[in-house]
Formats: sequence, structure tokens, C-alpha cells
Amino acid sequence: MKKDEGDLMARVYDLPFSTVYTALVQKVLRKGGKEISLDQITSRLTGYSLAELKEWKKSDGSYGDFFRQAPAYHPNRTLITGKICGVQIETIQDPLMQEIRRLDRLADWLSKGKTVEQLVEKYQLKEENS
Repeated sequence: MKKDEGDLMARVYDLPFSTVYTALVQKVLRKGGKEISLDQITSRLTGYSLAELKEWKKSDGSYGDFFRQAPAYHPNRTLITGKICGVQIETIQDPLMQEIRRLDRLADWLSKGKTVEQLVEKYQLKEENS
């Protein structure tokens, strides 16, 4: 990994979760989506409950820590593929950045009019207990 890439990742990881998540919410809302849809898909991806996610939104925790402390990543999350910012998710070397980019990809789909149900079906993100 190049030094510039490492610096960029460190800056992303250090950003406040609330700031980055708010930007994702705004992206979804601009296209007619709903915040609850992003919350639900984030919960499926990371294992946080909706209540825990709400606490993260109010906290001063970092974006990196949100992903580092995720209770239980969905086992099928590796099925989330595609390009984000011109980079193929599955070719990203840093595992933490891959997780971040997976959420970016899901937010992109929501902003393009996909529903939570469609994403759950497409990426096989059913809840483990259902």
C-alpha cells in the first residue's frame, strides 16, 4: 500500500461516525429513500441493533471504531461486490476499508431506489434467526 493510501484510510477511519453516516443518510434522502432503510441495512451488515446504531449516531465515536467494534458482520457480506469510487470492493487490500466500502455500496443501491428487501435478497443478507 502506498503511503498516500494509508494516510487517506487513516483519515477516513478517524472521521466521526455521526458525520459520515449523516452524509450517507443525506445521499439516500436526496433520491427519495428513507433513513430507516439505511439503518436497517447497516444493522444487517454489522450486527448492531437499531438501538445501538442510534447510540452511535449520537456518539463521538470514529467511523473506523464503528466498524472495528461491529458485533457480528453478516457472513454473506462478501457477496457485496462492485465499484465504489472507481475501485472494485473485492480488490481492496485493507479488510476494514472493505467493510466501509460495502456499506457505501449498499447506500448507493438505496439511493438508486432499491429497497431493503431487494438488497437482502440480492446479497443474501437475511437475518440469521429467520
